[in-house]
Amino acid sequence: MRFVSIFLLVAALACGGWLAWALTQPVTPAAQTFVLLHPGYSTRRIATELQSAGVIRSADAFILWQYLHHKHSLKAGEYLFEKSATAIEVHSRLVRGDVYFHTVVIPEGYNMFDIAQAIQNAGLGSSEEFLKVATSDTALISDIAPDAKTLEGYLFPNTYEFTRMQTMEEMAAAMVKQFRQVAREIGLTQDASPHDAKITDVQTADAPKPDVEQTVTLASIIEKETAAPEERPLVASVYYNRMARHGALQADPSVIYAELLQGSYSGALHHTDMQFNSDYNTYTHPGLPPGPIGNPGKTSLEAAMHPADTDFFYFVSNGNGHHRFAHTLEEHNKNVAAYRKAMNGKQ
Repeated sequence: MRFVSIFLLVAALACGGWLAWALTQPVTPAAQTFVLLHPGYSTRRIATELQSAGVIRSADAFILWQYLHHKHSLKAGEYLFEKSATAIEVHSRLVRGDVYFHTVVIPEGYNMFDIAQAIQNAGLGSSEEFLKVATSDTALISDIAPDAKTLEGYLFPNTYEFTRMQTMEEMAAAMVKQFRQVAREIGLTQDASPHDAKITDVQTADAPKPDVEQTVTLASIIEKETAAPEERPLVASVYYNRMARHGALQADPSVIYAELLQGSYSGALHHTDMQFNSDYNTYTHPGLPPGPIGNPGKTSLEAAMHPADTDFFYFVSNGNGHHRFAHTLEEHNKNVAAYRKAMNGKQ
């Protein structure tokens, strides 16, 4: 009987020692190790994934530790392991939900093709998957842009943090949500989510509302035409002046977008491209194109809403990141000659 007691004591000490070793001895991953834990995974499946990835020493020890701390649930998500850590520390990370976020930077002016590529480059899925959503999930903006055929123009430029647990629909919705927030801030829309306060100012509620789709479309062209924020109201004035005369906008970026839609853009525009057959070609079709050609930022949206008061009808680059504006074609031709001279001087 005494022998059995001693044996059990030794076994208990051995098990305790093993458990302490498995839980408290740090494990160093061989390299940056990502572990993807999907919603619905059991504790055993989670422990097995962690052990297979070389993040913990023993799945059984991890399971036992979770059993002893069952009040704390383990969070699904993608986790990055690159430093030495004990199984207890790994467990704490999963309890906190310390998941890995992929950063997606969307600069002002990016179109949906650029955004789709950024999503793919961040390791969040294929560009084709995102484009399917961007070209079909217009219910996200149907209240503010009922005629929109895609989400182009409403995927607001920003820096986003996404996880691989999020769907493409959720990522697009986050971008649209950011657009809505900015649009409300600048008075482009008065749409409200269920959590927003209702408009109580009668004067604000009765004020004329901008045409959201036209404003976003023009803003997307302005965004592509100049990177200088202070010039955007001037560029807006040029296009408003042309539209007032029912003339063609003649915006090169719209031709590029027309070719992008048909997959024929070669990376540069040529004179023959100005006759490209598309409703987006603002050389052959007067007025605005059918929709945005990119996703404008806040200053371009504001410029489209509040253009400068000018008599300008033309503008051309000065070769240094800004533009020269002109009222007459004669003035414009002189500015074009100055631009070409400046470019030749840089060669």
